[in-house]
Amino acid sequence: MSWITNFVRPKIKALMTKQDLPDNLWQKCPGCQTMLHHQELVKNLNVCHHCHHHLRMGVMERVEMLFDPGHHQIIELPKSNIDPLKFRDKKKYTDRLKEAQAKTKRKDAIVVAQGTIGGQTSVVAAFDFNFMGGSMGAAVGDGLLTAARLAVMLKAPFIVIPASGGARMQEGMLSLMQMPRSVVAVELVKEAKLPYIVILTDPTTGGVSASFAMLGDIHIAEPGAQIGFAGVRVIQETIRESLPEGFQTAEYLRDHGMVDLVIPRSELRSQLSTLINILMQKKLGKAVTREEEATRAPVKQNGSGRGKKEKSKN
Repeated sequence: MSWITNFVRPKIKALMTKQDLPDNLWQKCPGCQTMLHHQELVKNLNVCHHCHHHLRMGVMERVEMLFDPGHHQIIELPKSNIDPLKFRDKKKYTDRLKEAQAKTKRKDAIVVAQGTIGGQTSVVAAFDFNFMGGSMGAAVGDGLLTAARLAVMLKAPFIVIPASGGARMQEGMLSLMQMPRSVVAVELVKEAKLPYIVILTDPTTGGVSASFAMLGDIHIAEPGAQIGFAGVRVIQETIRESLPEGFQTAEYLRDHGMVDLVIPRSELRSQLSTLINILMQKKLGKAVTREEEATRAPVKQNGSGRGKKEKSKN
């Protein structure tokens, strides 16, 4: 009896007891409603292998996806005033910041990194939507300016990846002031005649889309990304008309000339690398041409090159 009680029954009970499993092992695809295992999603860059819907992606995964493996570093950003307006709604703004920082392990909604893409030194500023919806406050403005100055110093292309609901309401007018500050950051790069590339992800809305996100030399978007200023419902209620199917999607904006390219995530690094190399060669084109002319000048003056070829034919 003791053998059955002490050994058999516990074994049977263990088999019948539900094991504690992590809550994030499976995720439902918003496109086709298929349940996807997290290992499949990680392997496939958070893209559904059934319908190719591009799910939202973590900011660090984005950074690692773009840079050459093992060739990037995160840049430390300056400290900003935590709560300039002493704002409070249902919670203190400082408490909301602490919760977001504990959740994401980041100081604010932007990550700046420097490394190589296709062997070309580049600077990337990427938004973290998990940090208060990627909202743009003073710290984000500081991050964009820091990234732009770094790109100018390194003479490198500047790549921004917005994923944001817009301005951060808890910072009021100070948040709206980040729109012109972000434009100043873009102008620093353009005045240095360096490429400025924007990779639009889901979602890119509000004050972010109304400022730096639509000022790129080239606009790339992920398939199906929502891109716009106001929401569809707000627009429909304002104009009192129904909107076209697919309105504010990456494909709709590409077809109407607001987005240059819609590139699947699996092809993004290779195509971005090609674009960067083309743009940087164009920037250095005049200097290369002068060097070539300097080396070819003696040949043109003497005509020896052509003469030698003609003699060899005879």
